[in-house]
Amino acid sequence: MKSLKSLLSLFAIGLFTVQSVAKEGMWIPSMLTAVYNDMHDAGLQLTEEQLYDVNKSSLKDAIVIFGGGCTGEVVSKEGLLLTNHHCGFDYIQFHSSLQNDYLKDGFWAMNRNQELICEGLSVVFIVRMDDVTEKMRAGIKNGMAMNEIDLLLSKNKRAVEEDIKKGNAGMGVQIRAFNYGNQYFAIVTKSYNDVRLVGAPPTSIGKFGGDTDNWVWPRHTGDFSMFRIYADKNNQPATYSKDNVPYKAAHFLPVNIGGAKEGDFSMVYGFPGRTEHLLTSYAVDFVMNQSNPMRISYRDQTIGVLEARMRTSDEIRIKYAAKQSDVANAWKKWKGQQMGLINFRAVEQKRKFEEEFTAKTKLKEYAEYAEILPKLKGNYIMLNPYMMQAQKFQEYVYYGPEMFNFAYKFNSLLAEYDSLVARGDLQKTIDALKKDARLFYKDFDLETEKQIYSKLEPLYHQRPASMIYADAVYNVCIFKDSTELFKYLDKFNKKALKKMRGDYFYVSSVQMFDQYNNSIKPKLIEYQKQVDYYMQQYTAAMMVMFPGNYWSDANSTLRISYGKVEGSEPRDGEIYKYFTTADGILDKYYTQNPDFEINPKLKSLLEMKDYGIYGENGELHVCYTGSNHTTGGNSGSPALNGKGELTGINFDRSWESTMSDITYNPDICRNIMVDIRYVLWVVDVYAGAGYLVEEMKIVR
Repeated sequence: MKSLKSLLSLFAIGLFTVQSVAKEGMWIPSMLTAVYNDMHDAGLQLTEEQLYDVNKSSLKDAIVIFGGGCTGEVVSKEGLLLTNHHCGFDYIQFHSSLQNDYLKDGFWAMNRNQELICEGLSVVFIVRMDDVTEKMRAGIKNGMAMNEIDLLLSKNKRAVEEDIKKGNAGMGVQIRAFNYGNQYFAIVTKSYNDVRLVGAPPTSIGKFGGDTDNWVWPRHTGDFSMFRIYADKNNQPATYSKDNVPYKAAHFLPVNIGGAKEGDFSMVYGFPGRTEHLLTSYAVDFVMNQSNPMRISYRDQTIGVLEARMRTSDEIRIKYAAKQSDVANAWKKWKGQQMGLINFRAVEQKRKFEEEFTAKTKLKEYAEYAEILPKLKGNYIMLNPYMMQAQKFQEYVYYGPEMFNFAYKFNSLLAEYDSLVARGDLQKTIDALKKDARLFYKDFDLETEKQIYSKLEPLYHQRPASMIYADAVYNVCIFKDSTELFKYLDKFNKKALKKMRGDYFYVSSVQMFDQYNNSIKPKLIEYQKQVDYYMQQYTAAMMVMFPGNYWSDANSTLRISYGKVEGSEPRDGEIYKYFTTADGILDKYYTQNPDFEINPKLKSLLEMKDYGIYGENGELHVCYTGSNHTTGGNSGSPALNGKGELTGINFDRSWESTMSDITYNPDICRNIMVDIRYVLWVVDVYAGAGYLVEEMKIVR
């Protein structure tokens, strides 16, 4: 292999040569030198230091990880935060009830005292990102066995973390691998755990279009919600207290109501979750022909039940709103991804590159790379069967019937009873399980559960499960409702222990989890490690043999993507303009599709066309598209103009773009943003919460 030092030097300068208008890529903010000139030429008016600086406030200090899986942005000096409606959905749903149906009616705090506590919600700021590649890979030499490398990496990681923590008391430190371990960054973070719900539009705005419109364009969804960060009197992180005060922002985003125009520079700053753009044909073939079809088939069944049941009553709709959203989101994405990967012949493209790669390894200077692809192919043959089993387990246990996962939580009590008694921890464990159970039953409906079970059991266990059979197994289930379960927990004894240990769902859950943990997961980890080992070599070799426009796959770390505001022509004869207006909301409403239902107040306001300062030429822009490369995790990310001003909130991609996690086409792939003017119109005109707009810095 080429020397590690030479490879690291390439990474240090970015390892990229960029084309004149780069659209593909998610760039590390602390390493923008390689692309900064291109960004500037495309319309960026900020300096590198204004984008990212560790010594003084910069744009990065307004961007947070929201709730662990989304992005949010600070838009006032008093910690007011914007993210997507679907990112805040779990907390909106949690606070909803038949008496206060915030999902249906929306929620708006008209003063600070009305803001709702969101237990368990946190936001994370990035303090800095340091390249620690040389420290992490110290001592690693060519030809080392994988277990030797793992031991050295673990040792080096502990040393790096301890060194950083010495000067960063109270902060988090994460060591993250980039490009399969060719590069490492230490990410220093600061977490705030008192975050409160300030406002959310009704679902008919925040999720307008439902599953019909999800992942498609044109779009008319007001996908936003508002929260506020709280801190102690010293502006430091603190658990909830009535004495906490709004967080004093180190940096917050100005809000531009002048509008995003076609051709404008566009930048998305956030935490993209996962891309795999360097995958081989062996991996892409598995995704297209095995993984995606299986997962889609499982979710077809679950979604069919959920949507039918949620239409039967408001109570069930509220209970299952969050689960239906979680299940449906990936389900429709995978369908679009399949379409894109097939239409753009992703496997064939990968194979063509691999043929070129193999041809180059026949040259003397690259002969050391000749065995990488054959090794990868062999390891994927070993990995894929275990990957398929793991994904089936996840689809069944975590996205199908909930009883297996719930029953398994009691394994700590039922399998460890004697040791709990000996330690005196029995009652403590029972009390914790009761607390979990109360939360579980709040959003549980037995009939819905049985129907999902009857649909997925034949797929997972390959055996019939009619509703008669489902009725039979659930009717004798101890975990089917709180009354039955608490009857045993309230007077827990050896008789209750024996009864619960014999419950069908508990026994089945133990069998499934044991099989997964003991037979599937270890092999999955073993072969995935081997794949990653050779992917590291493959990536490094690729960059040596084919110097070009490379970027590190998304891994939930802070990134910038940039492009411009623009429409697209995804198929022959179809031309999409870059924006939609409120007129389209009414057009869709009149189709009488239930996904396009709106309430009378919104309908009346839109018909009057009273758009105030948020309108443009008699129209109210709702959403727009750009050529920013985004993925999951970018939900809630700020869409910024060349001055770093907020013009929209990223929330989706077009259906044609969902393949961009694996392969990117700059002519087709588009991200979808809700126009900030529509957000402010909803807050101010529709909701009457204009005081929140007054809190922001509004510019044109």
